[in-house]
Amino acid sequence: MSFSFRSLAAVLGLALCFGCQAAQVSVHDPVMAQDGARYYLFSTGPGITFYSSADMQNWTPEGRVFAGPPAWAKRAAPSFNDHIWAPDIQHHNGRFYLYYSVSGFGQNTSGIGVTVNRTLDPHSPDYRWEDQGMLLQSVPGRDDWNAIDPNIVEDGKGGAWMSFGSFWSGLKLVKLNDNWTQLAEPQEWHSIARRELSTSVAGAGAGAGEIEAPYIFRKNGYFYLFASWGLCCKGKDSTYRVMVGRASDVSGPYLDRAGKDMAAGGGSLVLAGDKDWQGVGHNSVYTMVGKDLLVLHAYERADKYLQKLKVMQIQWDKDGWPTVDPRDLNRYNSTQLP
Repeated sequence: MSFSFRSLAAVLGLALCFGCQAAQVSVHDPVMAQDGARYYLFSTGPGITFYSSADMQNWTPEGRVFAGPPAWAKRAAPSFNDHIWAPDIQHHNGRFYLYYSVSGFGQNTSGIGVTVNRTLDPHSPDYRWEDQGMLLQSVPGRDDWNAIDPNIVEDGKGGAWMSFGSFWSGLKLVKLNDNWTQLAEPQEWHSIARRELSTSVAGAGAGAGEIEAPYIFRKNGYFYLFASWGLCCKGKDSTYRVMVGRASDVSGPYLDRAGKDMAAGGGSLVLAGDKDWQGVGHNSVYTMVGKDLLVLHAYERADKYLQKLKVMQIQWDKDGWPTVDPRDLNRYNSTQLP
């Protein structure tokens, strides 16, 4: 994701909405996991900001994952300023894997890293993040893709895959090895989604092709690829919306409702902004509390376009496509714990 902050307080604090059912947490690029009886929310921010909650309604700030920049970050992205982008949190073999991005704004001087912990509870004696370093790097002039916005999905056959990408030549998929901290050997790559081609020289600038933030969700025999089209993080000028395609195999092709391949510009609309909310996107998807949930950020027009968390329930139509009620944008959290 291309990123800028309106204020540090918007990232580290909670924006209280006293007329709402709960305090609205202000985040970009939210991802969520459950550990024990609590839910944990991670987001773009200095050192990766995170929160905990017992009910997905009231979130407690828990600080940062990184006390300082990862050791490798400046080598991959010389202009990196400690704002770590677009995390993804996964649970595997009794440990939590937190994938994250470092980059220069609007450039593909980027890298994806991963850090590992046995628990998400910062008050546990076992709480300790152990950074595994850089997993993937994009280099200007060499690569026509951007190594940010990671998401991990299991293929149901024992393999793990990382989707990633922003602008340039679109979204990619690469297989991971068994420890989930390196690429598999031999490497296996796929292009899974793109928009219009950039006319820029590889690595010189993002150009056209406003697509990023892949998230792949397995459901009913399909892999659903959610992606954000448009521009993020520009307040009133944000144009983010959530698009989807699906495939019977993790490597694709991902086809939209009309049968068009997302790698050829296809994509079906799931959710866009409305008169109250702008720039709806950078979603993650989970099955929690017996429901399928779409977790994303959106900018509230009435609150000077402050970015806010949304948790929305997904329904599935008769043809197996995800739908959400756009009226739920006007609720902080459209799902309730039983």
